[in-house]
Amino acid sequence: MNEIDYEKIGLKVGLEIHKQLNTKRKLFCNCPTKLSDKKTISFSRKLRPTQSELGQIDPAALFEFQKGKKIIYEACSETSCLVEMDEEPPHEINPEAIDIALTVALILNSKPVDEVHVMRKIVIDGSNTTGFQRTCVIALGGFLKFKDKKIPIEHISLEEDAARKISESGLSVTYRIDRLGIPLIEIATSPVINSPLEAENVAFEIGKILKATKAVKRGLGTIRQDLNISIKDGALIEVKGVQQLELISKVIEYEVQRQLKLLEIKKELKSRGVKLESLKEDFLEVSNVFKNTSCKIIKKALSNNGIVLAVVLKGFKGILSMELEPGIKFGTELAQRAIFWGKVEGIFHTDELPKYGISEEEVNLLKQICKAEEQDAIVIVADEPNKAKDALRAVIERAKEALIGVPEETRVANPDGTTHYMRPRPGASRMYPETDIPPLVIDEERIASIKANLPPDLDTQILNIMKAYGINKKLAEQLIDSEFLPIFQEIADTTKIAPSFIATVLVETMKSLQRDGLNIEVLTDEQIKETFKIIDKGVTAKESIVDILAWLIKNPNSSPMEAVEKLNLKMLSQEELIKIIEKIINENIGLVELEKERAFNKLMKLIMREVRGKADAKLVNNILKEKLDLLLKS
Repeated sequence: MNEIDYEKIGLKVGLEIHKQLNTKRKLFCNCPTKLSDKKTISFSRKLRPTQSELGQIDPAALFEFQKGKKIIYEACSETSCLVEMDEEPPHEINPEAIDIALTVALILNSKPVDEVHVMRKIVIDGSNTTGFQRTCVIALGGFLKFKDKKIPIEHISLEEDAARKISESGLSVTYRIDRLGIPLIEIATSPVINSPLEAENVAFEIGKILKATKAVKRGLGTIRQDLNISIKDGALIEVKGVQQLELISKVIEYEVQRQLKLLEIKKELKSRGVKLESLKEDFLEVSNVFKNTSCKIIKKALSNNGIVLAVVLKGFKGILSMELEPGIKFGTELAQRAIFWGKVEGIFHTDELPKYGISEEEVNLLKQICKAEEQDAIVIVADEPNKAKDALRAVIERAKEALIGVPEETRVANPDGTTHYMRPRPGASRMYPETDIPPLVIDEERIASIKANLPPDLDTQILNIMKAYGINKKLAEQLIDSEFLPIFQEIADTTKIAPSFIATVLVETMKSLQRDGLNIEVLTDEQIKETFKIIDKGVTAKESIVDILAWLIKNPNSSPMEAVEKLNLKMLSQEELIKIIEKIINENIGLVELEKERAFNKLMKLIMREVRGKADAKLVNNILKEKLDLLLKS
């Protein structure tokens, strides 16, 4: 694809950055903000949409309800209580979370509200036991200075994080509610960002401000970046769940590519004379065509009293095989709608047949029975009759949208930067007031106190870190840009380990482990701190830290001491070390007689190869020097 002129196509991007706050308790109860794999109880719910104050039902909520899912929740008393179970009203809003949000608001020149009013946002995908998410606006307006541009801030809000999905099977979904209620700060920008790279850089700058507060969590799942993307003649698309910063630009690039391709499809269909009225729900059962098929999916459906249902898409031949994003064709979008609405496994269409065990003879017979013309495409579904009909209705609906261009919808980011359909875009009818929590007045005295204690900007913080810990500017900058600054300061303040070594491990060794394909985000703060503590106590050598951290990543529920024992990295006693050194000297006595003092470096390498991670290099140096001096004098 040719390079895209983002200014010419009118690209507009708005960011919604969600970050977990590292508070002592959750937003509306006293439970700690930590995760747990323990399960004390489980219970199930079936959530239903409710009408707004105007009597309307939100389309996104209706969509989730029509999936017919049964929701199972797991909980343990250490991380959840009756509030998360929706068996007890919410407590007062967490004042610590309010103060953190106000701090961020003031840094971003945003105006705090006079009163905080908690709202309910309908969410019935199962991620909230209540069927809604509690959210509240903390501040409005403001801006972020980025290069020579001001990025307007629309609002800064607080909301409760959702439960985390553990598993899904058929119509049953299991969530764990330990994460439910952890405070999330949301920062929403205006859609004034005009290129993928600019969006990534703005998100990075917002991330730096959040880190500067030293009050946000780090690790996998603590940040979620949503993107609102539109182009001229396209539509507003919300892409949810972009986890990695470096994925933002790619998601935008692919979404722009997708919308441009959809506009090309619209133009092509118009040139073919395809009209809305030509796309009809005229479904035809074609099971007899496939009575002797080799297609495993169709055979399975027919053997389970299912049917094969077909629909003709007038003028769509070749359209379904057009690629919208890398590896995702227009037929894929039809399939995604069919899967969501019909709960089927997928669809087949003539743009990709014969294939999947469907023969050319079957395709020809299918076209004949459906009376398909040369420019037509046929979509078939093999499943239970009602599910097949629902799936094909969704296919027709999506085909009609192709004539309009780009449908507004909510999509989810895939790990490679492409996206898939999630649900229709929500409307204003999904919000209504929370009646269990009274408004909270934000007085001028509170604002003044927070303003007087705002954290310094990052440049000042860098200088302060360099001065306090005697580390160079590069390490200080890396610490600021990482999520390890608070943990660095705690380790450096409570151990005798050189701060430069601690910083190097946290910002450089961690990146090296990541490059090796290890997911460093599974490491907890406690595991990292404990690893440095046992080094400080002399349990193991600092050279062993890479091996310990790598083992902990591969064994996430383990302790550093377990790693030391499993990897045999416990420090040797001085007596054990002396014996090893004497043994290696005796095995290389010829080298000593030949090279005298010059044998030191070679012996040191041989010894360290055997005792690395089990002995301090400085101690080995001293003992070897002493032994070698005595030997050469004798």
